[in-house]
Amino acid sequence: MPIIKPVRGKRPVWGSSCFIAENATIVGDVTIGNDCSIWFNTVIRGDVNKIVIGDRVNIQDGAVIHCTYEQSETHIADKVSIGHNAIVHGCNLASHVLIGMGAIVMDHAIVESNCLVAAGAVVLENMVCESGYIYAGVPAKKVKALSPEVFRQNISRIAENYMMYAGWFIEDDDSTSQSDLT
Repeated sequence: MPIIKPVRGKRPVWGSSCFIAENATIVGDVTIGNDCSIWFNTVIRGDVNKIVIGDRVNIQDGAVIHCTYEQSETHIADKVSIGHNAIVHGCNLASHVLIGMGAIVMDHAIVESNCLVAAGAVVLENMVCESGYIYAGVPAKKVKALSPEVFRQNISRIAENYMMYAGWFIEDDDSTSQSDLT
């Protein structure tokens, strides 16, 4: 059973058809939309500030979503994929974004729609990742335009695949009902 805990009077809430892995942790002021998947060993900690996650978002194994006390909330729009062991901290991710495995996105950064942050990249505080580009490196830099083919093969395909994967778990174990977990 996942760890779902209120903190400072705020309790996590989520929409319909979500998969939340048995060892995920979601605490505090967290709102998750519909059709999302929160994978194994993921931590979403809304203890110090608000975290808002849109619809059809997948947060893969070992990712950490957090924010900074009284300074930065975390907002993740629709159809975002956050790769294994990524850290998303006090920033804004627009729709149709892929955050690669092990990438870090820091406070007050903005990742615009149709953007790919490569595996291992570090998006520094206050940085803006412009729509339609791939960002890579430490610190992350714009490396090339994101072609429609790369967009389809990476951002769209991964988001759709994770919807399918979550469906496998939901079919086998309806463990995502709020009444069962709270």
